[in-house]
Amino acid sequence: MLTLVAFIVALGLLIAIHEYGHYRMAVACGVKVLRFSIGFGRTLLRWQPHGSNTEFTLCIFPLGGYVRMLDEREAPVDVSERHRAFNTQSLRARALIVAAGPVANLLLAVVLYACVNWVGVQQAAAVLGSPVAGSVAERAGLTGGERVVRAGFVGAALQDVSSFEDVRWFLTRGALESKDVQLSVQAGQKNQIRDVTLALATMGSSEADAGLFRRIGLVSPYSRAEIGEVMAGGAAELAGLRQGDIVLQAGPHRVLDGAQLRGLIRASGQSSVAVASSWKILRAGESLEVAVKPELVQEGAEKIGKINAFVGGLPEFVTVRYGLLDGLWQGVIRTWDVSMLTLRMMGKMVIGDASLKNLSGPLTIADYAGRSASMGVTSYLVFLALISVSLGILNLLPLPILDGGHLMYYLWEWLTGKSLSDVWQERLQRVGMAVLAVMMCIAFFNDINRLWG
Repeated sequence: MLTLVAFIVALGLLIAIHEYGHYRMAVACGVKVLRFSIGFGRTLLRWQPHGSNTEFTLCIFPLGGYVRMLDEREAPVDVSERHRAFNTQSLRARALIVAAGPVANLLLAVVLYACVNWVGVQQAAAVLGSPVAGSVAERAGLTGGERVVRAGFVGAALQDVSSFEDVRWFLTRGALESKDVQLSVQAGQKNQIRDVTLALATMGSSEADAGLFRRIGLVSPYSRAEIGEVMAGGAAELAGLRQGDIVLQAGPHRVLDGAQLRGLIRASGQSSVAVASSWKILRAGESLEVAVKPELVQEGAEKIGKINAFVGGLPEFVTVRYGLLDGLWQGVIRTWDVSMLTLRMMGKMVIGDASLKNLSGPLTIADYAGRSASMGVTSYLVFLALISVSLGILNLLPLPILDGGHLMYYLWEWLTGKSLSDVWQERLQRVGMAVLAVMMCIAFFNDINRLWG
């Protein structure tokens, strides 16, 4: 139920803001708006404010919306109201009205990110867990336990880092945009600062998934190698492990943190036969040894080891909060960064450099809506901001059926001095609908694979 409610609220809000952008700009330009509708199909609610020319409706299928304006191309217009028709407006006014919808979504994202910055959010501190063996991070000389104080792309100014999420954001962008990332880290007893360069430019990453961070090597923030909840009948319970045990050594390996221990357990599946190893643990101040035999399970094309217990204690947390102006500016920066990354990923998908698996449909969005809502208000606001950016950027694409396609028509009119013919507009509309239909089918197929594959 939470997933459904969170999805409907998200969709309704983002569509309403998008259409409201069109509506407000049309009114500002003197265009008569006949109807403002959220959703399609049978009308559930209909009202018209006193003194307004606009009928507002809420329909049964909230998968879109529209603003219907007075237009000679759709119906005859009285001579006395011709100056209020959309098609009689200047090129500049028509372009502003069309662009206002996507811009409204981008502005909403800025406000949502700013609200999160003002309220503050608990995030894991920027302390790195042990890198995955053979990964980019290990080759760069990271060992785990380093605190990241600044991060950025090689050749650009480094920025202060507030949390582990900031580090992940730089790593994601670096891998997908083929840029090397530089980290200024604090480590050792004297907390000396040194710079580390992660060679991500040559990774050739085409998909932002869990495998990406395993290849980079920085999967999670630092956490103690502590055993959490133990599942009944699992390998951990059979070995005698209990919640609260601290693992000091697993087989011949000295264990430094939870990330390393998870990696060792996972790597135990590389053997075709499950083998028990001796673990040295600390329980209530007493050192003990137990024999642990991980269970081998198939994950994709490889076998991995599992002990059926939560591995790793809670990381260090910090409260990330900004002042009024700083929070707003950070909202602008994050909206810009997400927009640029979205455009680059779309461009890479078009030319085949990025996987089409990155396309998400309504099922995945609904799933993420429910998950983020269950995690709290701030997580849900971040989710809304991300989807709002995606909706804004998608509508700016030069597909004839989208706002960006209409802007493309106006660009042609500005360059040539004459509008595109009705014949060509109809042909391009068909092409746009076909492309959009293909994108929706791919996104829906990806949804099925993600959720039930």
